[in-house]
Amino acid sequence: MSTFQGFPGGLLPFLEELSANNNRDWFAVNKPRYEELVSNPALDFIGAMSAPLAKLSTRFEAIPKRSGGSLMRVYRDTRFSKDKTPYKTNVGIQFRHVLGKDIHAPGFYVHIEPHDVFIGVGSWRPDSASLAKIRCRIAEKPDLWRQVVSNKSIKRHFEFVGDTLIRPPRGFDRDHPLIDVLKRKDFIAIKRLEESDIESSQFFNNVVKRFRDGLPLMQFLCAALEIPA
Repeated sequence: MSTFQGFPGGLLPFLEELSANNNRDWFAVNKPRYEELVSNPALDFIGAMSAPLAKLSTRFEAIPKRSGGSLMRVYRDTRFSKDKTPYKTNVGIQFRHVLGKDIHAPGFYVHIEPHDVFIGVGSWRPDSASLAKIRCRIAEKPDLWRQVVSNKSIKRHFEFVGDTLIRPPRGFDRDHPLIDVLKRKDFIAIKRLEESDIESSQFFNNVVKRFRDGLPLMQFLCAALEIPA
């Protein structure tokens, strides 16, 4: 049984407060609360995930570090955004592939935000070269892709989300039977949860189970990218 017994009840209310007071002065005063309610529990969650994640695959990492690890930074990159608020109002945790350099690499993901809690598996917004490889594998091995999406556990627990192209991608037959799949820009599946789930002592074990359920998708994507799963 995991030593992680759930996130504190004050986590989501704190994120709502941060959303209403998204400025540096407020955050500076409330940073100790952020660490107590958000970052420290998230790092505990990540640390506890190391052993069960290694049983699923040694290729994905659980790194409990405040910077450069599995916990995504609270600070927003506002350089190219119209939204200049300095802080993210969600908790993002990603267990990336050892060969992945950024959040677009295949990975397991946990997202915690008021009114939006979910578990994710797959690749969000892969770079153009990786996206082309994924599309090629789907186009060349349609039956194998169908096996993935028809997997009993994936069908039961996950839904595919993300953006798609309006027109078929260049170089692919518009009459391909999986053309709607080939139009995808994201290859990520998520399991939506209730807000209250994160406070449960069973939350951690349920996340591990969903990660296990998502392995067929992860294995397909890693094969497409020619990296070990």
